[in-house]
Amino acid sequence: MTPPATAGIPLDHGQRWRAFWVCVSVAALTILDLSKVNVALPSIESAFGAGSTQLQIVVSGYVLMFGLALVPFGRLGDQRSRRALFLVGLTLFLVTSVVCALAPTIEILIAGRLVQGLAAGIQMPQVLGTIQQIFVGSERGRAFGLFGATVGIATAFGPTLGGLMIAVGGAHDGWRWIFWLNVPLCILVIAGVIWLLPQTRRPSAGHLHLDPVGLVLFAFTIVTLMWPFLFTTGSPDDDPRRWWTLVVFVVFAAGFTWWERRYSASGRAPLVPFSLFSISSFRNGTLLVTAYFTAAPATFLLTTLFLQAGVGLEPVFAGMVSIGFAVASAITSWIGGNLVGRLGRPLVVGGLVVVLIGVVSLAIVAYTVPADAVAYVMAGAMLVTGAGAGLVISPNQTLTLADIPPREGGLAGSVGQLGQRIGTAVGTAVGLSLFYSTVYRESDADHHGLEVYHDAYAYGMVAVGVFVALALLVGVVDLGARRRAERA
Repeated sequence: MTPPATAGIPLDHGQRWRAFWVCVSVAALTILDLSKVNVALPSIESAFGAGSTQLQIVVSGYVLMFGLALVPFGRLGDQRSRRALFLVGLTLFLVTSVVCALAPTIEILIAGRLVQGLAAGIQMPQVLGTIQQIFVGSERGRAFGLFGATVGIATAFGPTLGGLMIAVGGAHDGWRWIFWLNVPLCILVIAGVIWLLPQTRRPSAGHLHLDPVGLVLFAFTIVTLMWPFLFTTGSPDDDPRRWWTLVVFVVFAAGFTWWERRYSASGRAPLVPFSLFSISSFRNGTLLVTAYFTAAPATFLLTTLFLQAGVGLEPVFAGMVSIGFAVASAITSWIGGNLVGRLGRPLVVGGLVVVLIGVVSLAIVAYTVPADAVAYVMAGAMLVTGAGAGLVISPNQTLTLADIPPREGGLAGSVGQLGQRIGTAVGTAVGLSLFYSTVYRESDADHHGLEVYHDAYAYGMVAVGVFVALALLVGVVDLGARRRAERA
C-alpha cells in the first residue's frame, strides 16, 4: 500500500514501519516524563525542602510548556522538515535532562523542567504528523493501534520506572536517576532519527507562515487557561485570586478566535484553522480525548499517592500497581487498532464503559480491602481499567484524524495533543486539590491514619469518574450523530 501523492514521497512497506518505530520511540520518551516524575515528588521535597507550589510546577510546568509548543511546532512541521524538528527537540530534551539531573536548587530544576516541556512539545507533533502522512486505510488503524499501545505502556509504566530509579539511587538522590535515565534513551532515539528515519517528503517551497499575532494570542490564551490549575495544590495556602486569570482567558480566547478568522478570511494560513472543527469526527474525537485525559493521569497520580502516603508502600511498589494497566492497554490498543475500521465509534464507547467500571472499582477497593492486600486488588482493578483504555486511545485517534488531509496531519494531531495536555493539567489539579484538601481538613478533625486517605482518594476519584462519564457522553452523542447521518 502506497500513501497518496498528497502525503509526500511514497515509501515502501519497510520504510514506513521503520519511520513508525522511530516515531513511537520519540513518543514513548516524551510521555514517560509526564508520569515517571510523579513518584519522585516526595524525594525532591526532601532534597530541597520544596513547597507544594514548587513541586506542582515541577510536574505541571512541563505540561504547560508542552501544550504551548504543540500547535506552533505542529504548523512548522507541516510546512518544513519534521526530521529537523525531531533532532532539535531531542537534543534540547537531552540537554535539559542533564540540567535537571545536576540541579543544585529547586529553582534550576523548575527551569530545566520548563524547557524540557518545550522540547517535548517540539517533538510530539512530528510523531503524529508523520504517522498521519505515511499510512492510509486499515494500515493507519494498525499504526495508531501500536501508537496507542505505546502511549498506554509509557503512561502506566512511568511510575514503576520512576520508583525503580529511586530505589536504586536512594531516597535522597534517586530522583536524579530519573533524569539521568533520559540521557542514554535520548542518544538511542537521536541515532534512530539520523540513521533509520527515511525522508518522508520533499522540502516545501515558499515562505514560512506562522501567524505571529495569532501565536502571541494563542500563548496568552493557553497560559491564562492553565495558570490557576497549575497552582492548585489543595493546600490552605493556595491563593484564591488565581482563578481571576480565567476571566483574562476568556478575553484572550475571544481575541484569538476573532484574529484567526480575520487572518483566514484574508487568504493567509492561520495558526489554527477553525475549519478543522467543522469536521465532526475531528471535533468530537478531540473533545472526547480531552475529557478522557482529564481523568487518566489523575488516576495514576491519586492511586500512587494513596498507596505511598496512606498505605505506606515504597515508591517502586506503588508504581508497580499500574503494570497491569500497561499490559492490558497495550494488548487492547493493538486489538482496537485492527477493529476500529470495522466497528468504529461503538468500540470507543465500549472501552469508556469498561474504564468507568474500573475507576469505580478502584474507589470501592480503597475503602473495603485491608491495607495489607489493597495494592494487589487495586492492581487487578487497574488491569480492568487498562483493558478499556486501550479501546479508547488508539481507535479514537484513528477516528479523529480519519477525515483530515495528510498535509494538515501535524497541526490536527497537535490540537488533539493540546487537548490532552490541558486535560492533564486540569484533571491533575482537580484531583490533587480534592485529595490534599481532604487530608488537611480531616487531619485536623476526628479522623486518623488510613481513614483520612480513604476519604481523600474517594473524593479525588469522584472527579475522575465524572470526567470519564463526560468522555462517554461525548462518545454516545457522536455515535448517535453518525447513525443519523447513515440513515439520512
